[in-house]
Amino acid sequence: MLYLGDEHIRQIGLNWKALVDSMENTVRIIDSGDYKQPIKPYLRYQSAVNRIIAMPAFVGGRLQTAGIKWIASFPANIDIGLPRAHSITILNDAATGIPRAMLNTALPSAARTAAVSGLLIRHYLQAQGESRRLKLGIIGFGPVGRLHYDLCSQLYAERIDDVYLYDPRGCDMENADLNHVDPAFRNRTQLTSSWQQLYYECDLIITCTVSKERYIDIAPAKGSLLLDISLRDYKVDALIDIHTIIVDDWEEVCRENTDIEALHHHRGLTKEQTYSLADVVCHNVLGRISSEESVLFCPMGMAVFDIAAADYFVERASALSIGVQLQ
Repeated sequence: MLYLGDEHIRQIGLNWKALVDSMENTVRIIDSGDYKQPIKPYLRYQSAVNRIIAMPAFVGGRLQTAGIKWIASFPANIDIGLPRAHSITILNDAATGIPRAMLNTALPSAARTAAVSGLLIRHYLQAQGESRRLKLGIIGFGPVGRLHYDLCSQLYAERIDDVYLYDPRGCDMENADLNHVDPAFRNRTQLTSSWQQLYYECDLIITCTVSKERYIDIAPAKGSLLLDISLRDYKVDALIDIHTIIVDDWEEVCRENTDIEALHHHRGLTKEQTYSLADVVCHNVLGRISSEESVLFCPMGMAVFDIAAADYFVERASALSIGVQLQ
């Protein structure tokens, strides 16, 4: 069995285009129905804010692999200088069930999250046309926020005029996650003193926080794209007039006190009133909306994407002879 640790993943590197392509291929497999993904259970003990989540899935198509990600999320870790999330992913051969790879997936897990966002941005920009320009705002600049910033700098810099960042703990612009950011993109980046300042300036807003309570109480500007990655940032009134809502999986995301669940309870939002990533990628739903219409994307995180991302890193490791073979 191949083992890939964090140092191996960093040696392979983050090829954002390849990762977004992997997520797109996975969405097409989902649309074909050749996948399995049971609802993930949450293990909680002692403190209700902490959880360890089991995420099993099978991905068919050309991947033909199964596996599970076991991810712990302990928000208070940040206050003691530890990462919030830790995870391990195991891949099994789909035909025999034999474990074939184990990955330390803190970085692949966060990269998968950013790559799914990158896929949504890709199709949004395609639908909006070549003339559409964006002002990017990222609220929360921990590992996930930094990877979103890096992805946008590598893939969409020519469509982004300005960048605004806000984190109450400060934004570490010297972090190793940002080593590949183009200096020109950095020069278009401003650090703000409040989320409100960022929110008023931007029309592509990505929330990557560990906020304990909802705080965004302002409706977005017309034509905004909101990537609600942390899922619990928006008060219902701020989203009440948004009718183009995209989710990765309704059954997953309409629970655990997410903004989607809040809209379900307080606005009566139903699955039939939302779109899936397959609607976006395979059926061009974004091509049918007005440029004045705001779009909300709420991804709970799908195990199929984690399995596909792990498979991508294993393929790259095998091609580059990286990793440790366990006997």
